[in-house]
Amino acid sequence: EVQLVESGGGLVQAGGSLRVSCAASGFRIGDYAIGWFRQVPGKEREGLSCIGVDNKTYYSSTVKGRFTMSSDNAKNTVYLRMNSLKPEDTAVYYCAADPLSCHRRMNYWGQGTQVTVSS
Repeated sequence: EVQLVESGGGLVQAGGSLRVSCAASGFRIGDYAIGWFRQVPGKEREGLSCIGVDNKTYYSSTVKGRFTMSSDNAKNTVYLRMNSLKPEDTAVYYCAADPLSCHRRMNYWGQGTQVTVSS
């Protein structure tokens, strides 16, 4: 069974940093596309970054240069390091996986972790 479990969210001051994690089970992360998304209540889910099955990493223009996605195959875990956080980064952060590609409706989703950035 494919499972994704996010962790590492919390409260951080504007300008600070945070790293969220996504522990995967039921598949090898190197065999799937893995993405990070976020959502604010009342707004559409936003794609942030993704490591494709080609092992290339993609970032949205909103977070490029501030957020870095990485993976640890030995731990079967992916990470999202977030620097220079802004209050508008406040959201529930989700990781998602898909056997084929990075896209908005990936097959498998975690439960999310809350990130709150105070001004």
